[in-house]
Amino acid sequence: MSSSHAEGPPKGSLLNAIDTPADLKGLSGRQLEELARELREFLIETVSRTGGHLAAGLGVVDLTIALHHVFDTPEARLVWDVGHQSYPHKILTGRRECMDGLRQKGGISGFPRREESPYDAFGTGHSSTSIGAALGMAAAARHNGERRDVVAVIGDASMGGGMAFEALNHAGDLDLDLLVILNDNAMSISKPVGAFRNHLARVLSGKLYTSVREGGKHALSGLPQLSELVGRWEEHMKGMVMPGTLFEELGFNYIGPIDGHDMETLVSTLHNMRAMRGPRILHVVTQKGRGYEPAEGDPCGYHGVTPFDWETGKMERTPGGPTYTQVFGDWLCDTAAGDPRLVAITPAMCEGSGMVRFAGEYPERYYDVGIAEQHAVTFAAGLACEGVKPVVAIYSSFLQRGYDQLIHDVALQNLDVTFAVDRAGQVGADGATHAGSFDISFCRAIPNLVVMAPADEAECRGMLQSAYHYPGPALVRYPRGRGPGVDPRAQTGSLTIGRAEVRRRGRDIALLVFGSLLTPAIEAGRELGATVVNMRFVKPLDEAMIREMAGSHELLVTVEENVVRGGAGSAVNEYLAASGIGRRVLNLGLPDRFIEHATPAEQLREAGLDAGGIVTAVSALAGGAKAPE
Repeated sequence: MSSSHAEGPPKGSLLNAIDTPADLKGLSGRQLEELARELREFLIETVSRTGGHLAAGLGVVDLTIALHHVFDTPEARLVWDVGHQSYPHKILTGRRECMDGLRQKGGISGFPRREESPYDAFGTGHSSTSIGAALGMAAAARHNGERRDVVAVIGDASMGGGMAFEALNHAGDLDLDLLVILNDNAMSISKPVGAFRNHLARVLSGKLYTSVREGGKHALSGLPQLSELVGRWEEHMKGMVMPGTLFEELGFNYIGPIDGHDMETLVSTLHNMRAMRGPRILHVVTQKGRGYEPAEGDPCGYHGVTPFDWETGKMERTPGGPTYTQVFGDWLCDTAAGDPRLVAITPAMCEGSGMVRFAGEYPERYYDVGIAEQHAVTFAAGLACEGVKPVVAIYSSFLQRGYDQLIHDVALQNLDVTFAVDRAGQVGADGATHAGSFDISFCRAIPNLVVMAPADEAECRGMLQSAYHYPGPALVRYPRGRGPGVDPRAQTGSLTIGRAEVRRRGRDIALLVFGSLLTPAIEAGRELGATVVNMRFVKPLDEAMIREMAGSHELLVTVEENVVRGGAGSAVNEYLAASGIGRRVLNLGLPDRFIEHATPAEQLREAGLDAGGIVTAVSALAGGAKAPE
């Protein structure tokens, strides 16, 4: 790779001439291969400055070029699953010059967004949605009397999600024109087998085979026994050489697997499959991290990256103490060492949830259920029924996908399940799709469920211990990244459930803080001369503390990193109203809109939840008068 890419592709490069996918149409096979090489270099160099998702995008560079070369996007709808592999797509669709602002405030998103480009047919950030969305688009095309190509690109991990199978089942029944690309990067193809499969795919997707297949069915339609014999022969022959039987049974015409880095095979097979009708699946095998040696050797480590030295692959590390995720991982291992009943569950987020050490030390007690959040929750419920103590580690935005199971399968039966909910609140560059903005609101409404929000690392460890020993469902929500720097082991045991604490004494104004915003609230409290209470528990509330603060302060201010509507502040309002306590209350939290990608500090400042924002909001309600120290 050349350092000449520091300010973008060289002026004489092929990539520099690609402003829209239409510019790909006239390129030869050799030029498309050269473009793939340039695109990989540009992607590596760009993401090395901004950070973001790298390995997944490198793996689909050839596929992305081939798709835009064959299909007439954006008229043809191209739907990416999850979307972390969409950077090459963005570069080829007019956003090459915007890549330096990737995932930064005011810059382009790290995921497909309909508002960002007409080439982004469907906005996404969570997995297993592409087939359902694409199927809806195909149905709309038929409803509107239009002929339109619709393509969904889904990874092998996302294909394991329940939504994907639901959509596949429906698609086979509707018999619409839909092409699903199964991007399989979990296996490799040896050269001899790969060559045979590539040849077979070209044959099976070609006009001759298709015409013989369909013509034979028509000619034999009046002879049921012979027709059935030919059908069985066809399926057995295909089943002998490819893993497509399941898809065929669901009503799809399955082709593949083919080498996803063989441009000639990709282009010819896509051309053939574009001419076919009905639901089709093309199975493409790719290598995650392709073209960048560090990412090829560690595709998981280079899935999501901080800025790094693109020549050595060395990533920047943020100094400081353990993250909340690491606090959870250490607590999990320590607790498991003393309690053989503990098992841990994750929906495909081992690294992200801090469970790598646990998985290595206790493999027989570790369950990765794949991208199946609903199943993760119900699986935990089944374990709890038999006296096992499950801990479910899950992101806040992913718990949304298991909400019915949280209510119906866990809380309704009052089962002993601990939920470690990571990424609560704003998450920075991943933006609104991954923000944990709603969990307080949707969880505090559930009977039997205890909801806790730690203000620092030590409280996080203590609350996890409290949740684990609570004989029912309990949830601890904690933010992404590092806390204020409190030693996690400063908290040696469980916390008393439902007990708040006063962190600062003032007068006139009381800030009731739930969780991660305690540090800026204390700073604001100093300027305001206010009392600051670390509420700790969303459910149950410390009602005695609320009564005390209401009796001795003129204004109560609730502060939380969750939407205001239905949040912890709403719980305080409800208690005051039900108790007949008349007191002015100001609820501060996330606004009733989605906050776009930026740094976490920028997002909190935008929401008015930094120290300055809290002071401004309180001062405005209090008439600008600040209480003296």
